[in-house]
Amino acid sequence: MGDVIVIGLGGMGSAAAYHLARRGWQVIGLERFTPAHNRGSSHGRSRIIRQAYFEDPAYVPLLLRAYELWEDLQRTSSEPLLTITGGLMIGRAESSVVRGALHSAQMHHLPHELLDAADIRRRFPPFNVGDDEVALYEARAGFLDPEATVRAHLDQAARHGADLHFDEPVTAWESTPGGGVRVTTPAGVYEAERAVIAPGAWAPRLLADLSLPLTVERQVLYWFEPVGGREPFSIGRFPIYIWEDARGDALYGFPAQGGPPGGVKVAFFYRGHPTDPDRVDRSVHPEEIAEMRTALAQRIPALNGPLVATATCLYTLTPDHHFIIAPHPRAPQVIIASPCSGHGYKFASVIGEILADLAIDGSTRHSIALFDPARFRATDA
Repeated sequence: MGDVIVIGLGGMGSAAAYHLARRGWQVIGLERFTPAHNRGSSHGRSRIIRQAYFEDPAYVPLLLRAYELWEDLQRTSSEPLLTITGGLMIGRAESSVVRGALHSAQMHHLPHELLDAADIRRRFPPFNVGDDEVALYEARAGFLDPEATVRAHLDQAARHGADLHFDEPVTAWESTPGGGVRVTTPAGVYEAERAVIAPGAWAPRLLADLSLPLTVERQVLYWFEPVGGREPFSIGRFPIYIWEDARGDALYGFPAQGGPPGGVKVAFFYRGHPTDPDRVDRSVHPEEIAEMRTALAQRIPALNGPLVATATCLYTLTPDHHFIIAPHPRAPQVIIASPCSGHGYKFASVIGEILADLAIDGSTRHSIALFDPARFRATDA
């Protein structure tokens, strides 16, 4: 019997296991797949991190703490986790990406620059921006390596005594008469005083009793070899970016990274289809590739070279795209976490801290009112 069971050891669960174990708690961690697997949401070699947050300025204090924790974790890791590249939020001045990023930057006094179309073309030549497009540039933006950061959190959790189990899916959980938690897997039954449930795309099943409005979507990632070579897309010359067009559709991407799969990664933001996480179509189809090539031909022509690799990942979406983080309304010893909706990974370090706070103390110094599931009135079900 442990002090706390962590269900799901992906981006959020691995961080929670680390923070709990680091504080001296006896942690049992349960993961349905292998460490740092590619079946859920926390893979693909890169995840954007940024501070001028267009989604909502309320996220910025969490981001500032997340940066501190990522840098702390990197100091203990044997491989790079966080790479600062600078970042562009591109679109028309009235676009949600540019307008929202500027609002967050101004509200929180974040260093930033506003670039017009001529500035963007001069400083970042691969971008074929329109004359009516602008960008907010943030020097502190960059990317995280999700597989490496999950491994680092798991390694540090184990170093602090966490008992981590892999290839062991949770089939059920329940409160015990004494106010603890009992968790069942094909390998056995585990009991603890408390639990953290961070199951990613499997949240609709493990939290089915709450009837949360969660939708799991399949997303596609692409890696292309640039025409004329990678140098214009190298770190130091090419930033991370999110680019919203006049219709409100967004494209995002990264500089070239070393190692497999090679090429330069790019993807559409929120261009997915509902799916079952156990029956995901992992093939990427010709019409999907053609859609991406059309976008690249218009916006980043030099990136429209040979296709190097593709992959799929999962977004778990709430209707308002904000997270769900709270004690279970009918089992307060259980902390539920769905920091999701396609923009959550950058927060994993601080969410691990928050989940540990909630599991141990029932509260946290961080502001998480935005993430209360009561906003969906799910507890009335």
